[in-house]
Amino acid sequence: MRVILAGGGTGGHVIPALAIAQTLKRDYLAEVLFIGTARGIENRLVPAAGFPLCLIRVGGLKNVSLATWFKTVLDLPRAVWDSWRMLVEFHPDVVIGVGGYASGPAMFAASLSGLPTLAFEPNVVPGFANRLVAPMVSAAAVHFQETCRYFRRCRVTGVPVRQAFFEVPDNQNKNGPTTLLIFGGSQGAHSINQAMIESLPLLREMLTNLRVVHQTGERDYNDAQEAYQRAGVSAEVYRFIDDMPAAFARADLLICRSGASTVAEVAAAGKPAVFIPFARAADDHQRVNAQALERAGAAVMLEESNLTSKRLVELLSSLLQDGKRLKQMGAAARGLAHPQAARDIAAMAARLAAYDT
Repeated sequence: MRVILAGGGTGGHVIPALAIAQTLKRDYLAEVLFIGTARGIENRLVPAAGFPLCLIRVGGLKNVSLATWFKTVLDLPRAVWDSWRMLVEFHPDVVIGVGGYASGPAMFAASLSGLPTLAFEPNVVPGFANRLVAPMVSAAAVHFQETCRYFRRCRVTGVPVRQAFFEVPDNQNKNGPTTLLIFGGSQGAHSINQAMIESLPLLREMLTNLRVVHQTGERDYNDAQEAYQRAGVSAEVYRFIDDMPAAFARADLLICRSGASTVAEVAAAGKPAVFIPFARAADDHQRVNAQALERAGAAVMLEESNLTSKRLVELLSSLLQDGKRLKQMGAAARGLAHPQAARDIAAMAARLAAYDT
């Protein structure tokens, strides 16, 4: 079986795509080719994982300047043509679009060529590329049931995440301090960092048995380190946390963004979370993701516009002193997990390709 995975840009697109590719290779002996763009993280992650990567030239159409929008429109015909040429050369049995800049042209070219196509959509509201190709794709694999209204043939598979997240134990009966884990992606989240720094004096008064593990990113690392020392709050401050499943295992509560991959990791680990959606995310998808888990009782959403030190302290104090609620939130989160996501998506691709196992 020969498979093309198209798309990328961010880790939220590329990391699940790599999990799908690895499962296809392991379970179906598939030959896999990635199509991406020169500006995406796929340029580093895909070759490192041992998969070939071809590049097309295309940019964004959403939340961009007028000049960028016109440039992208002018680049699109060439991007579709280059994608079609790659399809002809590789002869795939199925094309999987994972969202991001390269996904739209490649999926459009595949549909025009009569090839089976599978859209992978991890957010509640599909990204721009997947919305454009939704009417023509053969099937869709999604994380949320609500997303199925955008596609004709749809299955809830979840988002592939590392197995280590599913192995995070329930630590509600642990001894020792209450542990709060704060992170905002690999670069940190400045607004979350600042709100936490401003909250420390009052937080120390209200929660005396608190330990914080905080991934700040490079920009705020020194300021945060000094602030914890001044406030006398027990803390481990990191620019970046390499072993995030281990950090999850120690935590009683998470404060984080609500991108699709983070939401899936929270569910896999069965951890209660306070989601602070990135306000400028495309199509406001982080807020919609957070709302979905909040409705399920697995998380609390605090919008960035309401993120003040006073509100943050009130919320953390309420949650961290209510062990029963934290346990219920964690159980609700784990109920949304999909341990077989990569395998299920690979199986959908194999069926579309009429691959005989």
